[in-house]
Amino acid sequence: GAALFATTRLFVPDIIAAATAIPFLGIACYAGWRQMRAPGAGNITETLGKIRGMPWENFSAVISEAFRRDGYTVTEVFKGAVDLKLEKSGRVTIVSCKRWKVAQTGIGPLRELAEAKKSLDADECIYVSAGDFTANAREFAAAKSIRLLQEAPLAELVARVERAKRGWFRFR
Repeated sequence: GAALFATTRLFVPDIIAAATAIPFLGIACYAGWRQMRAPGAGNITETLGKIRGMPWENFSAVISEAFRRDGYTVTEVFKGAVDLKLEKSGRVTIVSCKRWKVAQTGIGPLRELAEAKKSLDADECIYVSAGDFTANAREFAAAKSIRLLQEAPLAELVARVERAKRGWFRFR
């Protein structure tokens, strides 16, 4: 923004140069604000540890609440590979998160989710895990368009719900 202002100022009056740079400064401020709110590596590790320590009832409630806050209508299914059914703007997304504590997920649970996607005629599917995925599982997920929710995005999702419960910041 400053470089743009300085360069533009050589050719036009100061007020026009400032008006040219203001949008870029606004974007920079927004990006900085988002980065300050994003969990750091230590916070991610700590949050993932808390997630792994949660009982199933608490974990499913937090995940359900997180998706509700993102504007989804959430229905608990708990049938086969599917735990949650999300609906938003006429699109159906199924979520599997039963094995969230597993250190490493292989291709098997993702196959089950892909089959459930076909049978339920869902538009998308998400697999939630606090652990890692094997290389084969990642390739399979990419080929079948399965969104893997893990590590930083999962920690941020859970942290947002915790912040809202404490009343720090309500984000919809």
